[in-house]
Amino acid sequence: MLNPKQCVLYSGGAAGTEQFFGALAERWGIEEVNYSFEGHQLERTRGVRILTSEELALKDVSLTYVSKLMNREYTRAPMFRKVLQSICWQVSSGHEIIVIGSIQPDNTVKGGTGWGAEFAKICNKPLLVFDQVKNDWFSWEKETWKPEKDPCILRAHFTATGTRFLEDNGRDAIQDLFNRSFLS
Repeated sequence: MLNPKQCVLYSGGAAGTEQFFGALAERWGIEEVNYSFEGHQLERTRGVRILTSEELALKDVSLTYVSKLMNREYTRAPMFRKVLQSICWQVSSGHEIIVIGSIQPDNTVKGGTGWGAEFAKICNKPLLVFDQVKNDWFSWEKETWKPEKDPCILRAHFTATGTRFLEDNGRDAIQDLFNRSFLS
């Protein structure tokens, strides 16, 4: 188990999953860093780190590449590009990535959240996903999702992101994950 006072949560402070992870981190005494940018709506204001245009540009991604990798078409809007760039900052900062969402038949995670999971795969970071539809945890192992029973956060610097549509089973899964991972 980890000492929460020695841990850092990297996230984005958005509604839903990130908001819930942040609230739990605050209750447990875990440091919180929420990457954002001018014009981005946040639900969490604790530990906000506003990225400059130059910093966002350091994590620029080709929307054509991301669309092809994710097997879906993404908007070309500048705001969406910034969201993807800020997700890259989140994933780059954590030593382990935790995502709440839904795993698709093509092994990607649904929605914009999916980019965080795919970028974690590209960066070869440990990746854990709670699939709200399947009501179960999965870890990415080489080329496939492997079911995980009662996983724990194993690294003091971890990233959490996920769907804005956090359901009760997702909240319960996150709460249980914290209870298993941190010394009280």
